[in-house]
Amino acid sequence: MKKDIHPNYVDTKVTCACGNTFTVKSNKNELHVEVCNQCHPFFTGKQGTATKTGRVEKFNRKYGLNK
Repeated sequence: MKKDIHPNYVDTKVTCACGNTFTVKSNKNELHVEVCNQCHPFFTGKQGTATKTGRVEKFNRKYGLNK
C-alpha cells in the first residue's frame, strides 16, 4: 500500500435520533443516523405486514367467482 494516501481509520461514536449510541469503525469521528436497530420497525417487530393475494384470488374476487 502507498503511504499517506489512506484516511485515518478510527473508532466512531454513532448517535441515533432515538437516543441510542454505539461505536463502529469509520474515517469520521462522529455520525448521526435517523434509524438504528433499536428503533427500526423490522428489528423491533412492530413492522406492519401487507397481505398479498395471488392473481387467481384477485380474478375470482373481481368477477365474483369465489362463492
